This record gives sequence, C-alpha cells and structure tokens, in this order.
Amino acid sequence: MAEKASGGPQDIPSSSPDENEFPFGYPTSICEDVPEQKYLCSNCNNVLKKALQTLCGHRYCSACLSWIVRNNKNPVCQKCKEEDPSTLSEGSLLAEERAFGDAAINKEISELRVHCVTLGCSWCGTMKNFEEHQILCEYALIPCHTGCGHVVMRKKLADHLENGCVNNMTVCHKCKQSSSSSEYQKHSCEGNLYREQKHVQAETPSNEKNHSGLSGSTDGCRFSEVGCSFGGSKEVIKEHEKAAVGTHMLLLLQYVKQLKANLSTASKAANGFIPQTELNVNGAEKSISGLCIPGSLQINGDLEADCLTRTSVPRDESIVQQLVREKVISELENKLHVFENIVAVLNKEVETSNLEITAFRRQSELDQNIIRGLELKIAELHCCLTQKDAGLSRLHKSLLFSEQTSYDGVFLWKITDVSQKLQDSVTGRAVSLYSPAFYTAKYGYKVCLRIYLNGDGMGKGTHISLFFVVMKGDYDALLPWPFRHKVTFMLLDQNNREHIIDAFRPDLASASFQRPVHDMNVASGCPTFLPLTKLQSPKHAYVKEDTLFLKCIIDTN
Repeated sequence: MAEKASGGPQDIPSSSPDENEFPFGYPTSICEDVPEQKYLCSNCNNVLKKALQTLCGHRYCSACLSWIVRNNKNPVCQKCKEEDPSTLSEGSLLAEERAFGDAAINKEISELRVHCVTLGCSWCGTMKNFEEHQILCEYALIPCHTGCGHVVMRKKLADHLENGCVNNMTVCHKCKQSSSSSEYQKHSCEGNLYREQKHVQAETPSNEKNHSGLSGSTDGCRFSEVGCSFGGSKEVIKEHEKAAVGTHMLLLLQYVKQLKANLSTASKAANGFIPQTELNVNGAEKSISGLCIPGSLQINGDLEADCLTRTSVPRDESIVQQLVREKVISELENKLHVFENIVAVLNKEVETSNLEITAFRRQSELDQNIIRGLELKIAELHCCLTQKDAGLSRLHKSLLFSEQTSYDGVFLWKITDVSQKLQDSVTGRAVSLYSPAFYTAKYGYKVCLRIYLNGDGMGKGTHISLFFVVMKGDYDALLPWPFRHKVTFMLLDQNNREHIIDAFRPDLASASFQRPVHDMNVASGCPTFLPLTKLQSPKHAYVKEDTLFLKCIIDTN
C-alpha cells in the first residue's frame, strides 16, 4: 500500500473506521482547486468518500458514518448541533439504514481534478482514477513483502530484492553458500565439484541430524528447494507465497539455469575431460543424482547429456506450469472475492433502494392526498373570489350610478368620442346610446335619455334623434300615472352662443308614459332633433374636442 499522503485533517479520531488508503475521505490537499463546502464530510472535513446523505440533509463519508454509529450510543449530527441546537429533531439522529447514497455528489466528486502528493510524482487526473494511481504509484513508499523491515519506493523494490534484501537470499544446493539474487546468477561451483563430492562423502551423521533438526523446527516455503529461505507459520507462509510469486519465478529460473550448467559439466566428466583419479563414476552418479529432480538416474561412463536433458527439463517445465496455474487460480480467487463483495454491496444497495422506494411511495400518497385537499380548497376559494368579484362589480356600478344620478329632474349628459360613436351608428354596430338613469325627485320617476347619432325613423341619416324613456322604478306604486311632466331637451353650444332647445308634453294616452311593466317603456321624443350638417358647423361648438353635452330638464311643478 502506498504511503499515506500528508495534509489530512487534524481532528481525525484515534481509531480507524476502515483499513483503506483514506478511510476518512480524501485530503483536500490533493485537489487542484479548493473544493466547495458541499463536497466536504461533516465529520472529518475531508473530501467525501462514498458520500451518504442523512435525513437532516448533511453528508458523511460512508466509513465516517459507520464509525460514528459504532462508537456512539445515540449519535446526533454534529452539524445540526453547530448550526442551531434548537432545531434538533428525530431527523438529526444518525443511523446507517436511514442514510442513502448521494449519487449526484459522488459523480461530481469523481470529476474533480486532483494530483498525487507523493514526493517526486507528477501524476494529475480526476478523483475517480486517484485510488488506482495510489496502488500503482512508483514513488510511493511500500514495505518489503519478505518481512525484512525495509520500506522502499515501489519502483526500487525489484532492485532491493536482488541486492539488498536480507530475507531474499538464495542458497546453492551444492556448496550451501547463501548469496543475493544478482550474486547467485554469477555463482558457479564447477571448480569445486571434486571437493564437493568428497565433502558429501565425508559429511558426518551428526551434521545431518543437526540439519534435519533445523529444517523441522519451522515450516519452510515450498520453494526452498530452489533457494527461498523464508520460514514461519503456515499462515505467514501462505501470505508469503501469494506475495512473492515474482521472486519465486526468478529463483526457479536461476535454478533451471544452474541445473543445466551442472548437467553440462557432468556430461563432460563422463566423456573423459576430467582425470579419472579425481572423479570416480560412483561420485559422479551421486553428485548428478543430487542435482536432478527426485527419481534417480544411473550414470555410466558413456552417459550422454541429452539423456539428462530429456529427464530433467520436462520436470522443470511442469513445475513452471504448476506455478503459473497456481498464480492464475490465486488471481481468479481474488477476483471472485472482489466480485462477491461487489454483489453483496449491490444487494445491500438494492435493499436500501427498495426501502427508499417504499418510503417515497408512501410519501407520494400522502402528498397526493395533500394536493387533492389543496385543490378542493383552491376551488372553494376560486368560487368565493368569483362571488366577491361579482359583488364588487355590482358595487362599482352602484357607485358610478350614485355619482352620476340626478334627483332634481335636471340631467347633464356628457358624450365623448363622438366621431367613433357616430361611425358605429352609421355602420350599425351601435345604433343608439342610453344615458345613465336619473330621477325627477329622490323618490320620483326613474327616467333616462336615448340618442341616435345617425337618426331614427324619419330622421335617419339626416338628423340626430333624441328620445325620452320612462323606466321601472322602486317607488312607482306611490306615483301618479300616466307621466305628465313637460320635458325639455337642450344641445349645449360649448361657446355659449346658440343652444339647440326642444320641448314636448307627454301624450297621456301613449303607452310610453304609462306605468312601466318591463324595465323601460318605448322611447318617445324628437326624431329630428338636430340636422347632422349643423352638428359639425364651424359657426357653432356643439362638438368640441370630440365631446358634446346634452341637457334634459323635467318640469316637476
């Protein structure tokens, strides 16, 4: 594992919640830019790692939340305490099953630009590739897997194993000399073959006992036959064999090379290149038998090297193939373990998602009920507003009516936009206009005026026609009928020179002046009140600024 980068938080608890590179989140020092507050853990204040969001809305690293829940009886969100202790509620209680993965924040964090803080490393990339780089960083300090106690850069581990590791020594099977891997490649026992044979013949039983006793005291590595001197318990040996596959392959290769060299020397001795006084056949047989893989060979004076090669090399190849198979099986087992962990995590996430979906559905049902209730209230309020609008409209009309109403029998009618209204009368869009109602007295007759700007009857197209209308009033039952008061019409000259005046007395036999049965009676008046040619005469100012004034006077005496 790479050496942990500096720059971690100062307030990390003493116990570790998990055994990984950055258990409490990623240090902010690895980020190219200062990370936003939403990317920081509420516990360790580092960049969130596997962000979880609690019911109170704050975010924690997955490991931080697990550690807090594991080490506190009733954990409460620290951020909630700091922000406003008075707002603490049930949602502020922390529990792993009540938190959910914040996929949006995790995605944003995975795209943050970061760099390696290991001294000498210039790697830059995104957060999603950071942990993979930490595993492969050549400048990271890692402990030697042989257990020698040294911590070296990853890129210098191979050199350390070959030259400096005290636990990575290779023992020559012939001379029993220990040497480093690089020295063992240069090591040769060809010149000492005769002495070695004599030494083997003269070796005392006591030494054999000591050797066998030493070998039986501890378990050795299965590759001890090819030079690995590592020893320990079965568990330690197993971990060692998994971690030192490369070293074992290197030792095996060196052993095969040495074996071939020894076999070549033995072949030369069998063909007479070494004096018979220095080498006897039995000694050669023992020496070569010790170098070969178990299963003795009978060596004669005319033994050929290809016989030895055919016997030993296939055995070495089978060992290499077995090691390769073991390495592949070990890798597949590791991958299977990783996949099992992934499946377990996914199953847990699926269960969590199902719980969240169920909670969301319940909440959705509650929300739907609330929405339906609000819709009913809105409909009621809308109906109420409609009624109030209608009432306001009536009040507005009543106010306008009260402002314009006359109660003394004298009424002044102001007509604006005369040109447009005259055109509407000609085209038939609005043939006539009614004035607001007015009264002869406070509790008198209710009447109004009706004007045809383009004339009506005999005055149509040539004159303005002005009529008097008796309307149905609130006090008609108390009034004398038929209506019999004199009515006077006046078109006012706005220059006060020549007003147009016309008057009439009601025809008592006419239905126009009887007590109204409907809202208003048939209009009666002057169909030829004013010639249209005179209306726009420049001598007079009957229409000024597109406005004219009509006055009606009812003689109530």
